[in-house]
Amino acid sequence: MTAGTTINRLAPRTFLFLQGPSSPIFAKIAAGLEELGHTCLRINLNVGDQIFWRRRGADNYRGSMSAWPAYVDAFIRRHAVSDLVLLGEERPYHKAAIAAARERGVAVFIVEMGYLRPDWLTLERGGMSSNSHFPAEADHILRAAADLPEPDWRRLYEQSFLAEAVYDLLYNLPNVFLWILFPGYRRHGIFHPLEEYAGWLWRLTTQSRRQRAADALIRSLTSEGTGYFVYPLQLETDYQLRAHSPFNSQKEAIRAILASFARHAPADSTLAIKTHPLDNGLIRWRKIIFEEAAKAGVADRVAYLDGGNLDVLVQGSAGVVTVNSTAGLHALRQGKPVKVLGSAVFDIAGLTDQQPLDLFWQGPQAPDPALSVSLFRLMAAAIQVRGNFYSSAGTSAGAKAIAERLHRRVVNEPGAFVDPPPRRKPAKITPAGADLT
Repeated sequence: MTAGTTINRLAPRTFLFLQGPSSPIFAKIAAGLEELGHTCLRINLNVGDQIFWRRRGADNYRGSMSAWPAYVDAFIRRHAVSDLVLLGEERPYHKAAIAAARERGVAVFIVEMGYLRPDWLTLERGGMSSNSHFPAEADHILRAAADLPEPDWRRLYEQSFLAEAVYDLLYNLPNVFLWILFPGYRRHGIFHPLEEYAGWLWRLTTQSRRQRAADALIRSLTSEGTGYFVYPLQLETDYQLRAHSPFNSQKEAIRAILASFARHAPADSTLAIKTHPLDNGLIRWRKIIFEEAAKAGVADRVAYLDGGNLDVLVQGSAGVVTVNSTAGLHALRQGKPVKVLGSAVFDIAGLTDQQPLDLFWQGPQAPDPALSVSLFRLMAAAIQVRGNFYSSAGTSAGAKAIAERLHRRVVNEPGAFVDPPPRRKPAKITPAGADLT
């Protein structure tokens, strides 16, 4: 009997898909699961969901947000759903669905951009960040990764910004102009899609100038010989920052980090703050950063970059401060000290700096090399797959790998599922400030 025959004899299940990325990957995952004998259902919440599903098994929910929890609970019971698959576990619709799923003993799987991006996708069982079941103890990670190979770090699948933009337009514009078809739908984003597109058009016209300025600043920082730290901004819309950190907004994080830097960093050091490459430009980060830096008395020790190569910037730095961005993982791969202020799957003693932020500036602690190697091997084997959201080859490869892992019940395997989740959600910062440990 072949391995493939054994796999196909696993008991059939019923998968419910909720919102995914503006990409065909969820429909491709469903097609793969159905080929393996499973049933795949979908609840569309808006026109964009319909456009990217375009296959059987879909119900359209046009009711109110307040009626959604009862609806999704009844749907799960009526269809005997066994597994729930979604992107964005902290979206209001998804939080209600996850609560209903757990009440009914339904397994929950989260698909997101890869921790090891740009050529990887994340697939976690149970949740991410504070909700992640990935081990948080160094000894556990070292044991689980002992026999695992080094990941293949070659870039296998290319995707373009144009493809991502076209998919995003295809998803969001119908929701704007055909909203009457789903009158009860409420967006989870901070900005209206038309505002975002206006911001992007403006940024595209200034991209070359911004890139040249950022490259020049990176050359200056890396050649001066004085120490500098890096703080990569996350998107204001990022639920990892909003739901899994002590901050209610990025502005709060900027204020707290600058205040600590002003009080405790070496007097000759600089803090380089870099915008996220997908920032839409609607928030004036430069103005906010330098206003806060002036209040803290360090405006002359802050460098602002709206572009540039983050890996090059980090390579010459003394360390990286992050709320919980995957940029921290890139820094760890370079052997750089990383201080995490929120909840992150890679915030592990021996890997990231566990000192309070005030002490980090004075003596940043580099990651243990053996633990770092083990972490990346275990992540790649257990909660990452190769692929992307915005290319034909990348979505096909990612969908095939995800469908096989779901089918074989090997998500978070080998040895990367700890129950209950070993992390906690940080308490929100108070007006008087917070202990940034």
